[in-house]
Amino acid sequence: MKRLLDVVISIVVLVVLSPVIGIVALLIRLKIGSPVLFKQSRPGLRGEVFHVYKFRTMTDARDAQGELLPDEVRLTSFGKLMRKLSLDELPQLWNVLKGDMSFVGPRPLLVEYLPLYNDRQARRHDVRPGITGWAQVNGRNAISWEQKFEYDVWYIENRSLWLDFKILLLTVKKVFVSEGISQEGQATMEKFRGSQ
Repeated sequence: MKRLLDVVISIVVLVVLSPVIGIVALLIRLKIGSPVLFKQSRPGLRGEVFHVYKFRTMTDARDAQGELLPDEVRLTSFGKLMRKLSLDELPQLWNVLKGDMSFVGPRPLLVEYLPLYNDRQARRHDVRPGITGWAQVNGRNAISWEQKFEYDVWYIENRSLWLDFKILLLTVKKVFVSEGISQEGQATMEKFRGSQ
């Protein structure tokens, strides 16, 4: 039932928001440049790697040695606005339609984190990752990694269509109040280095 709802809702939302997606893509092309989309490998269900799609929010600015500058330097003011409104997440509707992701589930993190999880934290891969999740509506990037993983596992142990509906409603509220977008002193959140 959840997968069927993901497919139906993602098609409807993609059609309804296609003008918004087109306008955002054009503005990124004008303000940040090409490519408009950011693609990155992320582990999903059972840890299987897929490509997640997002709208670009950062430039490709590099230092004299050709290394990318820190995120906080490359994140543009337009990119900050997109993150505040969660517009950068819109291309993930395609990931939902393809079956890589769901609307609700633990957020897909970096592949490099896979060997750092303990057994409990690794349970976040027992379900499809989501565009939003229990951790996102309970602090997003303003909470610790350990707390985030506890929220992920709690969701897995208590998941239901009713809980998904509640998380989606809370997500809409979070977008309007713009809470927890980034960790203090970070463009998003510091990297996970394993639990102590």
